[in-house]
Amino acid sequence: MSVLKLRSAKTILLMAGLLLGASGPVAGQTLAPFKDRLFSYKRILETSRNGDFLVVEYSKQRDLHGRDKVPEREVFGNYVSYQPRRSRQGYDLQANGRTVNFMGVGKVRGGASASVIYVHGQGGNRFQGVNDVTFGGNFNRIQNLMVRNGGAYLSAEFSDFGARGTADVAALVQHQKMVSPNAKVVVACGSMGGIICWNLLKTPRYAAQIDGLILLGSPADPAVLNPSVLQRRIPIHMSYGSDDAVYDWRQKAGFFDQIRSIAPGYPIRFTLFDTGSHGTPIRMTDWRSVLNWMFSLH
Repeated sequence: MSVLKLRSAKTILLMAGLLLGASGPVAGQTLAPFKDRLFSYKRILETSRNGDFLVVEYSKQRDLHGRDKVPEREVFGNYVSYQPRRSRQGYDLQANGRTVNFMGVGKVRGGASASVIYVHGQGGNRFQGVNDVTFGGNFNRIQNLMVRNGGAYLSAEFSDFGARGTADVAALVQHQKMVSPNAKVVVACGSMGGIICWNLLKTPRYAAQIDGLILLGSPADPAVLNPSVLQRRIPIHMSYGSDDAVYDWRQKAGFFDQIRSIAPGYPIRFTLFDTGSHGTPIRMTDWRSVLNWMFSLH
């Protein structure tokens, strides 16, 4: 049994099986708007694959210099709201014989309508996903979307990008399912963290508890192309910058097309940010649009 520990002046132990309030109804769930005028896509350049493949205009002048007070370090204040800080805490989850550290906001301890778990890339940590002012304020937006809609948001830290790290993130997913049994759980993976997203999908016991995967400038995994994996039909959203020097978007678009070919009708979407770099998907992906699409499929 896993045990969740709240990091605060007074330690609180919570058993994973203890339900701290019932989750609200999730049928037809839709996240209410939050700063949509600022974060929605300004111009869609191309739509293809029956609307599942978008090319979105990225303007460095508008979307970086016009958005950040200090480029790539601090966004202008109108892009953020600090309401999530009221519930933000550091947590320790005892699972798999070790401690899994994460930051959480909203109804992390139970009663959430939905949960989003962020998995960082190489060189990141659990604090990246709750940094309010970097990446154009997009991490602040997802925190606000979850808090204001009765959900939970977790930013994970994990052992590695292999089996141990995958088990760590899976433990967070399982814990959220235990304390909020009606909540849809979506895992969002940045850059190299995508390895963990694909590992979750490939492992039946992990995949059974996941309601969506978001890949933000991540590698592909050819092992996912197995029909036995794709028959699980867990919604997937992939996004990349066209000038990404780490992962070539063309190869990833080919991977996207392979999934669609092997499993016709698979719920998968792809967003390409024209002229965007490796970090652009984290800055620019419209969390509300992607999550509402995923929630509408269940």
